[in-house]
Amino acid sequence: MNRVFSGIQPTGNLHLGNYLGAIRSWVAMQATFECIYCIVDLHAITMPHDPRTLAQATRDMAAGILAAGVDPTRTILFHQSAVAAHAELAWTLMSVARTGWLDRMIQFKEKRGRDSEGPSVGLYTYPVLQAADILAYRATHVPVGDDQKQHLELARDIALKFNAMYGDLLVPPQPVIGGAGNFGAARIMSLRDGTAKMSKSDPSPASRIDLTDDADTIAAKIKRAKSDADVLPHTTAELDARPEARNLVGIYAALGGTTVDAVLGEWGGKGFGAFKPALADVTVAALAPISAEYVRLRGDPGYLDRVLRDGAARAGAIAAPLLTEVYAAVGFLR
Repeated sequence: MNRVFSGIQPTGNLHLGNYLGAIRSWVAMQATFECIYCIVDLHAITMPHDPRTLAQATRDMAAGILAAGVDPTRTILFHQSAVAAHAELAWTLMSVARTGWLDRMIQFKEKRGRDSEGPSVGLYTYPVLQAADILAYRATHVPVGDDQKQHLELARDIALKFNAMYGDLLVPPQPVIGGAGNFGAARIMSLRDGTAKMSKSDPSPASRIDLTDDADTIAAKIKRAKSDADVLPHTTAELDARPEARNLVGIYAALGGTTVDAVLGEWGGKGFGAFKPALADVTVAALAPISAEYVRLRGDPGYLDRVLRDGAARAGAIAAPLLTEVYAAVGFLR
């Protein structure tokens, strides 16, 4: 069976964008792949963060992943810092990767900000650690969205260069592109701005639907979601210049298990006054059981810690032999 590796940052409260953008696909992949899912807390500290909340945010993310349907008895779920092989392999791969490759990484340019001292070295080398995350498990496939394709290409480049230097030990992973097959991820945008991703960092709670929101809160947020004065179009092409309409229709399609074309076939020519209550109903119906389980699991930190510890032990057992082979290949005295 092919092996999938994927990671997600511990962002605290989960929202609809997290669920439709990654976690729902993770659940579906369990039927076809051997899956290893990682909460990447090492990546989280490359940007300013509150150390007092990181551990709880990691537990919250685990709760959301489990509530959505990831089964810890057949899938490995763990937090990155619990498996030392990630950091150890990353250091070795930093001697293989080239600064020119990292200089071209778009996400680094977007995140580096205006700090007079510049961003952390960890942020700059983030893609090498991300490559180590994947390559440590000889993962054959990695689900990626448009904003992560460049990082996966770098992981492949690092694997191929390492293999050329030291022998064929690393597996260059293949992408599972967002929207492919049954595993497609939906790119969910802010309810206040259809050109910006839905994000926990947005200061306005009205910009996102959190998994802890109750039915009334979800309905109110969708009612206030930015739209436009026109009726919904009949074709997908007509949504291109209407980002807010495209986002709301996309959410309906993703949660309703249908296509954008089918949604427009039903709602084309109708206004948002009729569409938004229907979207609220679809959203509440899809999220209610997940939200209830998420809240329950957040109240049982002992269970979450046991799942993560067990996952880390299983993950470490897979990564350790690969790291041993890598260390021997580069010539370390063992």
